[in-house]
Amino acid sequence: MKQLRTLLLNRSDVCSLLCFQEYMEVVENAFRLYSEAKTLRPAMMHIDSVDGEFHIKAGGLDRGKRFFALKANSGFFRNLERFGMANIQGVILLYDGENGFPLAMMDSTEITIKRTGAVAAIATKHLARPESSIVTICGCGTQGRIQLYAMKSVLPIKAAFAFDADKARARSFAKDMSKELGISVEATEDLGRTTRESDVCVTCTPSHRYLLTKEDISPGTFIAAMGADSPEKQELDPELLKSNKVVVDILEQCARVGELHHAIDRGMVKEEVYAELGEILAGKKAGRTSKEEITIFDATGTALQDVAAAIAAYEKAVRAMRGEWFDFFA
Repeated sequence: MKQLRTLLLNRSDVCSLLCFQEYMEVVENAFRLYSEAKTLRPAMMHIDSVDGEFHIKAGGLDRGKRFFALKANSGFFRNLERFGMANIQGVILLYDGENGFPLAMMDSTEITIKRTGAVAAIATKHLARPESSIVTICGCGTQGRIQLYAMKSVLPIKAAFAFDADKARARSFAKDMSKELGISVEATEDLGRTTRESDVCVTCTPSHRYLLTKEDISPGTFIAAMGADSPEKQELDPELLKSNKVVVDILEQCARVGELHHAIDRGMVKEEVYAELGEILAGKKAGRTSKEEITIFDATGTALQDVAAAIAAYEKAVRAMRGEWFDFFA
């Protein structure tokens, strides 16, 4: 029997392997493959725990060679203040999809952060007005930072507003990101005013009560709703989904845990949307079709993104000789 080993990659390893543009490329390709039925059907499980939650997401891609990945993430949103630990932690297991051997086990933190920013940037390219220059970021944690970076990477962003339930965190975010990106970033407590002045609104919070209403959004705005990845989370008034163009990452998931599912539960819409993101990337549907329409991207986070990034990280790690080899079956 051939001796096989599993590659172990810590967060430093993963951070060193892929730049943001590479995340965008592999994530975009994964959604395109999904629209062409060249993936395993992605699946997810959500389990509530005391003071936190667990997400398990799994899926596979066929790139001439088949791969499967499973990500198990925990979300404990008081970790930082209580224990000085990251709020979100986890691992990804990458398997050979042809024989089931575990090729790699890697930290999921960096991949989760970057692949989420990448899919927002990809959706923004197709759903925001190309001249969009003002963005509001709702949620000033780690994800808020990558989201602002993502918006800046695909749009001519000149100014941003930062909103967070923790006002001090919003001020810190504004100071840091102004310096890092060289644009005006202003902390705000008046979310409605700033979103009405913005071309793009990104929500990336763990909120269980919607933040944005129809009255908060001006014609022509693009909304990237990135936070609702469990049934209890909600950032948008369902009225927004009822009356505007909605694109989802995966329809089945969004109907169960995303912004869409709140509108379905209230009987305001059926399990139907304008498009899945993959359909737009494959040219099956158009993205934005007018300057006045309000477009919404409902993202629940999919295993497609995780497996695509994990494959790329694994292949680069092997070439660069990063990580440690381990024999689980010795």
